Amino acid sequence: MFKPLHIVVRTSLVASIFAVIAPTSLNAQSNAPDSSLRDSSSGRKAQKLETVRVDARTSRSRYSPGYSRTATKMSALARDVPQSLTTVNSALVKDQGMKSMAEVVRYIPGITMGQGEGNRDQPTIRGNATTADFFIDGVRDDAQYFRDLYNLERVEALKGSNAMVFGRGGGGGILNRVTKEAHWSTSRQVAAETGSFGSRRVSTDLQQNVSPFVAARLNSVYENSDLFRDGSSLERSGINPTVTIANQSRATRLAVGYEHFVDRRTADRGIPSFQGKPVETDPSTFFGSAKNSYARVGVNSASATLSHDAGAVQIRNNTRFADYDKFYQNIYPGAVDASGASVSLSAYNHSIGRKNYFNQTDVTWRAGTGAISHDLLAGVELGRQSTSNYRNTGYFGTATAFTVPVNNPLYDEAVTFKQSSSDADNTTLVGTSSLYVQDQISFTPMVKLLTGARYESFAVRYNDNRAGAERRRVDRMISPRAGLVVKPNELTSIYATYSLSFLPGSGDQFTTLTNVTRALRPERFTNYEAGVKWDAFDRLALSAAAYRLDRTNTRAADPTDPSKSVQTGAQRSQGIELSAVGSVTPAWEIAAGYARQEANIIQATTASPAGARVPLVPSRSISLWNKYSMTKRFGAGLGVVRQSEMFAAIDNKVTLPAFTRFDGALFAGIGFGLRAQVNVENLFDVKYFPTSTSNNNISPGSPRSARLSVTAEF
Repeated sequence: MFKPLHIVVRTSLVASIFAVIAPTSLNAQSNAPDSSLRDSSSGRKAQKLETVRVDARTSRSRYSPGYSRTATKMSALARDVPQSLTTVNSALVKDQGMKSMAEVVRYIPGITMGQGEGNRDQPTIRGNATTADFFIDGVRDDAQYFRDLYNLERVEALKGSNAMVFGRGGGGGILNRVTKEAHWSTSRQVAAETGSFGSRRVSTDLQQNVSPFVAARLNSVYENSDLFRDGSSLERSGINPTVTIANQSRATRLAVGYEHFVDRRTADRGIPSFQGKPVETDPSTFFGSAKNSYARVGVNSASATLSHDAGAVQIRNNTRFADYDKFYQNIYPGAVDASGASVSLSAYNHSIGRKNYFNQTDVTWRAGTGAISHDLLAGVELGRQSTSNYRNTGYFGTATAFTVPVNNPLYDEAVTFKQSSSDADNTTLVGTSSLYVQDQISFTPMVKLLTGARYESFAVRYNDNRAGAERRRVDRMISPRAGLVVKPNELTSIYATYSLSFLPGSGDQFTTLTNVTRALRPERFTNYEAGVKWDAFDRLALSAAAYRLDRTNTRAADPTDPSKSVQTGAQRSQGIELSAVGSVTPAWEIAAGYARQEANIIQATTASPAGARVPLVPSRSISLWNKYSMTKRFGAGLGVVRQSEMFAAIDNKVTLPAFTRFDGALFAGIGFGLRAQVNVENLFDVKYFPTSTSNNNISPGSPRSARLSVTAEF
């Protein structure tokens, strides 16, 4: 953030006075010769001073992205990064009343959030669905669960292949959550919220300047809400204390944190389809059994980041441990019969345990070779992930399916859960080690070349407890990246980039490794991108990007022997993305995004023939949020989300219709440190279907709902 005008001018004035006084004082104590001009009237030397420039700029918008380490592992402005980077910061999260990653990605062009079987975040980024490309403070957070936003400074989306920075996966992009750290300030903030469908939530953000060397912070949340779907509810709680310790100069810092987070909710698989579109029913209708469909996750994580700034050299070590305990069970709809009168139900439950250990060490330093400067990075990452999986099939008596009427699709009878012959019972141990180097070469202040590569060893040991079999696979991958940035002026950049990522045959979650997948090469994700970024008046960040992303080495059936697999399948995603985030005027702030994209199978895979469109990829999507401050105390917000039609599954048999949804908000400063806010979602009560996980698990959008929140600062 830039300092207010009066502070900048005052600081510049003091610096000017010091510049005049200091040389005179020094010269009085020194007889050394110099080339200063001589005052002819007094015989004394007259010191020639350098010009002092007063740089007075208005403050950056609250929505504008600041500096980030996400894209390059070095602090950089978004306009200096040769890749598409979108930031949703805490100010935008608060103004829109966001609580989930699904709400965040509405304002990130090129990303849609999948249903995730009602128990996890599952975005589709540039046409590539994923459950693993989540990171927290740059460290992998790949368990399958719903993430809250209570302790976040911002969410950053880096789109396009990026294994050089983040390791395997990340083919379409990644989502990185940046958590709040303890700083040397004292503040208290408590927020309470209530609203439609029994929404209830309270959160805190408490900061304390303990001493010149120690700062502490505590973020917490508790929510206990009913949802618009019949019988559905959500209860979650989280607590995240952090402490920062530093030396007197703060060149050496240690930041430690711990989080305990629990999420319990109804596992909602949505509604089925009929004749190529969502079945006609009330959006609140639950298909299956809400009381017997639930998901719960417990997350315990600890982190420690030690950094040292030695001027031209910076050293940073980040260690993170996370323990995820996940269980979910669902009774959910399948296909509707030909008459449209009845629907089949199925059921299963699944327990997943995962422990992640990661350690990253980065060394960055600045060097020069003549007129050329280098910002160099060298790093190493070590990781260990252990996972257990156990699944049971649901039996309705002796059958694994049960038929109910479409007009009365609830099921309240008993379901027995036990293992079938195909259910998972396995453990997996993954070890990763990576070395990476990067050099940002500045030929001139206006021309920069970013090059780098990561070498990664990915070793998986898979134990099939059912068959008593152990399978192993080791992949060694080199992931390069190169990007060129040309800056016509300080606030504008034109860039082009190339990057490559790999995904081993054990997949996003490495929960299965067969004799077939063990023998396959990793899938490749090759990203080509060009774009323009302009920070207009240094308060409105504008960007445009065009890309092509090719996914190759995908499995396909051998045309000469369908029982075998070959790696000839391919997918291509291409499109343009536009975004605008910041202030149009001092009173008018916006966050806008537009994406036009195509994602198609260009060579047949085991999932689909050539020509099929990838699901959950609308050809066009647009979002626009406006906040206007009428006075210092009162403001209003208006948002619109428009999404064209898209397919629910890869077979392209069911279409989710296009929709336009409007949201609104009112803001009021009450006084005495109190602020009130009303958010209304779906102002015109439009019926729409934002996502799905298959043709018969389609999520209805929420009817019109309102939430009132009050925040106290003291």
